Amino acid sequence: MASTDSKLTKLQFVPGFHKESTRYGEEGKWFEGNRVRFRQGKPENLRGYKKHNTTAISGTPRDILAWTDFDSRKHIIIGTNKEVIVEKDQQFYDVTPIVTVVQDSNIFSTTQGSKEVGVSITNHGRAAGDRIIVEGAASIGGNINLVGITSLGTGIYAVASVTDLNSFKINAVTVAANTSAEAGGTTVSVAFLLGNELTDAIQGLGYGAGVYNAGTTTTNIRAWNQPSSVSNITFRSNQWSFDNYEEYVLGVRRGGQILAFKQDASVTPERMKIVTSSTNAVHITATSAPVKSNFLLVSPNDGHVICFGTNSIDGTFDPLLVRWSDQEDFSNWAVSSGTTSRENPLADGTEIIGAVRSRGEILIWTDNSLHNMVFTGDRASVFRFTQLGTKCGLIGPHAAIDYDGVAYWMGDNNFYAYDGRIQNLPCTIRRHLFEDFNNTNKDKVYAGINSEFKEIIWLYPKGNSTEPNAYVIYNTEERTWVFGDSFYTTYKDRQVFDNTIATGKRTDFQGVTDSSQFVFDNEPEEYYTDDEGNSLTSFIKSSNFDVGDGDDIMYINRIIPDYKLDDGQNINIFVNVKEYPNSANETVKGPFVINSAVTKIDMRARGRQASVKVSATNDGSWRWGTVRMALQNDGKR
Repeated sequence: MASTDSKLTKLQFVPGFHKESTRYGEEGKWFEGNRVRFRQGKPENLRGYKKHNTTAISGTPRDILAWTDFDSRKHIIIGTNKEVIVEKDQQFYDVTPIVTVVQDSNIFSTTQGSKEVGVSITNHGRAAGDRIIVEGAASIGGNINLVGITSLGTGIYAVASVTDLNSFKINAVTVAANTSAEAGGTTVSVAFLLGNELTDAIQGLGYGAGVYNAGTTTTNIRAWNQPSSVSNITFRSNQWSFDNYEEYVLGVRRGGQILAFKQDASVTPERMKIVTSSTNAVHITATSAPVKSNFLLVSPNDGHVICFGTNSIDGTFDPLLVRWSDQEDFSNWAVSSGTTSRENPLADGTEIIGAVRSRGEILIWTDNSLHNMVFTGDRASVFRFTQLGTKCGLIGPHAAIDYDGVAYWMGDNNFYAYDGRIQNLPCTIRRHLFEDFNNTNKDKVYAGINSEFKEIIWLYPKGNSTEPNAYVIYNTEERTWVFGDSFYTTYKDRQVFDNTIATGKRTDFQGVTDSSQFVFDNEPEEYYTDDEGNSLTSFIKSSNFDVGDGDDIMYINRIIPDYKLDDGQNINIFVNVKEYPNSANETVKGPFVINSAVTKIDMRARGRQASVKVSATNDGSWRWGTVRMALQNDGKR
C-alpha cells in the first residue's frame, strides 16, 4: 500500500552543469541550461547586451583591443577579414593600411551604358572584394567621376571582378557611362588597401595528376580533371593579434607584416602603417623587420616586440621561431652586438599557435606544448626559454588567457591551467563540448575574462556552425562550469570601459535576425534585454532524481519555491517525470508560473524519476534558491 505521508524534501543540486554522464548518472546535480551562471552556489540569469556603437562592422572580427591613450581617451581597435577599424569618441574609422601605391596615367576604361570601369595595372595582385583608393583621376565615360562620392566613401572602391593578371573592374556605382573611352587622367594615384582574407577555413582539395579526362577506371588514380574529395591541406581563416606599445598599437594579420597605428589628437585617425624596410609615406621604415609573422605580443616591462611563427633574420620562415625587436625600438630587428634583437626556435610541436603575458614571463603554446620566455637582461641571449610541458597544446591563437597570474587555455580535447605548474582543469562538461565541436574552425575559439564574476569564457563553434555560436564559462572562484548559446566572436574585459565588450552578429539568435556585425556592451548594470529591448530567455534543468533508488513510484503533490525576482518578473517551473531513465515517454507538469506573490504550488505527478526545469523570458533578473518538494513513496507501480 502506498504511504500517505507527504514530506517536504530539499532538492540540493550541485552547482554548475554536469554532463559527463547520463541525466540519471548525474543525480543530485544541475545538468544543463542557457544564459545562467552560479554565484554562491545558486543559479541566476545573465544580464543582457546593447550596442556599443550603432555603426556596423565590415567583415568578421577576429581580435579586439581596448585601450586608453596618453590623453585618457578610450579606444577600440578591431581586425576583420576585410578591414581594420578604430573607435575614437564613439565613432568608427577605417584605418586599414595601404599596402602599396601605384602612379600611372590613363589606366581606366568605360563601356557605354555600363557602370563598370576597367582598371589596367600590371601584376595588380587584387582579388574580388579588395579595395582601392583613387586620387587624381579625371572624369571618364562622359559622366563618371572616380574621386567623387561612392558607396564606400570618397574615392574608395571595391574590386568587382578580376579580368586577368593585369586588369580588374570596379563599379562607378551612381551612374553608367554615356560613352566608351580609355583615359582617366595623366597623374592618377591608386592605393591598394590590405586585401581581404578568408572568413572560414576551407579544404584544399585540388585535382588529380592522371591522364586528362581518363577517369579512375583507366589509370586507377584520379584523372587530371577530377577533384579530390578529401585532403589534409587546410586554408585557414583570417586571424589578427594586437597589442599596445607605448602610444602605438601594433598588430599582425596571420602570415603578414607588422602594422602600427598611432592615435593623435587629429579628428580623423590616420591609417595603420606597415613596419618594413621600404621608405614610403605609407610605411614605417624599419631595419630587418619580419615580413611574415603569425602572432605578435609586446613584452612591456623590457620594451621588446615579439613575433611568433616568423621569418629568421636570413629570411627563412619557421613556424616555430620566436623573434624580437631591439629593446624599446620596434623599428630595429637587426641582430648585432649593439642591439638586443635576437631569435630562438622552439623544439617541440609543428607550429606556434599563440602566446600571452603572465606574471614575470611570456607563455608560448605550440600545437603540442607549452614554453615560457623570461627576460634575463643578458645581451647575449636576452630571454631564457624553457619547455614547461608537452601534450598540452593550444587549440587556437586566442584560446588562452591570463587572469590574475594564472593562465587558462583550451586544448584539442581538454582545458588546462598554469600557475607555475601545468594542471588538467577538471571540467564537468568536457565530453559534451568536444563531442559537438566544429574542429575545422577551431582557430576561431576566443578566450576572454569577465572579472566582475571571476569568470573565464571561451567562445567556440559547435555543430556545423562556421562561427562561434556557443560559450563555455569557468568560474575561477567557485570552480563551476556552464555553457550556452552565443553570437560573439571576440570578447574583452571591462578594464577600459564600464562593461565587457564583444563583437558579433545576431543572425537567428533568440529570435532576432540581424546579419550585420556590431560591437556590444555585454552585461551592463541592471540591463537584462537585448539591444532592441526584447526579453531574453534563460533556463536551467536538473538531472533525474528519485526515492528509494528508483525502486518505488514517487508521488509529488506540492512545491515550495525559493527565489528572488525583480518586480514584475515571472519564473516558470516544470516537473518532468518518467518510469525509467531511458524511457521515451516523459510527462511534463507545468509550466507553473511563479511571481512575487507565489508561496507554494499544488500539483500531482507520479514517476520513478523526476527532474526540475526553471525557465524565464524576462527583462529583469531572477535567482533560484533551494526548492522543496512534497515527495512520498507511492508503491511499486
